[in-house]
Amino acid sequence: MKARIKPVYPIILLLLIVTSFHSSTAQTKITDYKVSFGTADYQGKNCLVLREFIKEGKKYYLTADPASLNTSILSSKELDKIVPYASYEQLAIHTNGTAYMKALTEAKDQSIPLQDAGITHGFPKEKGITLTIDLCPSHKGLDRNIFTSLTDAFRNIERPVPVALSLTGRFMLSHPDDITWLKNLVSSGQLNITWVNHTYNHHYDPSRPLSQNFLLERNTDLNFEVLALETLMIENGLLPSVFFRFPGLISDQQLVDRITAYGLIPIGSDAWLAKGQQAQPGSLVLIHGNGNEPVGVRDFINLLKSEDTAVHQKQWLLYDLRTAVP
Repeated sequence: MKARIKPVYPIILLLLIVTSFHSSTAQTKITDYKVSFGTADYQGKNCLVLREFIKEGKKYYLTADPASLNTSILSSKELDKIVPYASYEQLAIHTNGTAYMKALTEAKDQSIPLQDAGITHGFPKEKGITLTIDLCPSHKGLDRNIFTSLTDAFRNIERPVPVALSLTGRFMLSHPDDITWLKNLVSSGQLNITWVNHTYNHHYDPSRPLSQNFLLERNTDLNFEVLALETLMIENGLLPSVFFRFPGLISDQQLVDRITAYGLIPIGSDAWLAKGQQAQPGSLVLIHGNGNEPVGVRDFINLLKSEDTAVHQKQWLLYDLRTAVP
């Protein structure tokens, strides 16, 4: 659900990072976080380099497997034969034909609409959906009922349960206990979370038209919105994925091109349940887990109940976003 919260500017946000998260946790701060494209070898396999940064005086890279779309954080000592590229365009040439580039191309091809650009439908082998849950800024906490319903429904059937969480920096700062709770579900083997970049601020002004709202708002610092969130995630033990969801699902062609130039794959949804859109086999289902969308949460829980028999027969499953895209 669109959060009616005015923008908070970068200097204030950086203070919030220090006083909120870092006052209660002992996470190691990283510096010089930036886009850095290239290829390298890791344990005999080729990987993509997307970012680089410094932690405790050592250089690290955020990398991606071009076949599985899994990301990793690796030190410079762990990588061999690093070949840097000056731009995303050069990386695209050298990764043409990979699953990663096919997914990114598919997303760019669906970038014309003002709303819901990017990949909106997956390609599962069986009946089922890919569940995406947005955590937009909210004074309310995490709707934990979604996750307990998931783990209960798929107990002994699909474990860990795959789910994609579209995360904002402001939700992280406001609800550190909820983030810790989610991390514990991952470490205990109950959930497999793909962390999707949903921007740091998730700017929204209810008085503005959609064409001038969210990331289309004038003077938006896109570099901060994308990279500051990734920095905050890594500092607090979360692994950024190669996926991005536009706040409000609002974008234009130029914005899509700018996001993909970070090496990120935009995803939309063809089943935003709170808007009455029905889930079909292969749908990228969207609900909000930030306490602001009880209708969508209720509809999803009802969907789980209606598919209970198929779930137990393993004929209706949840799909990992990384395997569901083209």
